Amino acid sequence: MARTWLAAPDEAETVAGLLAQFRDHYGKDWPSDNAILATVERLMEDPQTEYLLAAPDDDETARGVCQLRYRLSVWTASPDCWLEDLYVEADARRSGCGAALVEAAMERARARGCRRIELDANEDNAPALALYHRMGFSERSKGDPGRDLFLGRRLEP
Repeated sequence: MARTWLAAPDEAETVAGLLAQFRDHYGKDWPSDNAILATVERLMEDPQTEYLLAAPDDDETARGVCQLRYRLSVWTASPDCWLEDLYVEADARRSGCGAALVEAAMERARARGCRRIELDANEDNAPALALYHRMGFSERSKGDPGRDLFLGRRLEP
């Protein structure tokens, strides 16, 4: 059974290494490994950011990572949790790490008083969508008619 834990500051390199693999998975080469590590270290100092790690069993090292961000919401009068990133190494997929990370994220959000947890996923990422749907996430989570859509735009310096 997969295990999860809240990453400690001394695990910043582990978190950054997994996030660099996530970057590589999408065929990107930026940010650099050093930039990822520096950002992870900085975010670990922010009480509104947490990283969770997962391993397939007690005898293995971290093979998956999840980044959580918290922000106060006017609409729920409580914090919201944004499940910003979730990555599991290719050879550890289907070991339960992904589901364990999502469950741990929901537990952390509840413990912090969140009334909502949100995420985005590419519509072509069928395995991720299947996992999120199985864990109770929906494109209609806000209760209003129609699908909830995540929109974004790049800003050039």
